[in-house]
Amino acid sequence: MSAFTQQIKGNWNELKGKLKQEYGDLTDDDLTYAEGKEDELLGKLQQKLGKTRAEVESEVDRLSNS
Repeated sequence: MSAFTQQIKGNWNELKGKLKQEYGDLTDDDLTYAEGKEDELLGKLQQKLGKTRAEVESEVDRLSNS
């Protein structure tokens, strides 16, 4: 299990709120998490934010530790 998967499983509702605060153009649809669909969620975030997978994972890590 990747660190990203562990982070989103552990505290997704809190993390989702932080992402929406940080990136105001993210919607609930962009941040819909379904068990086993972590790669799909990452892809949506990459496309919406214009960042690489590593950058998105880094942002998730930063926000989950703040």
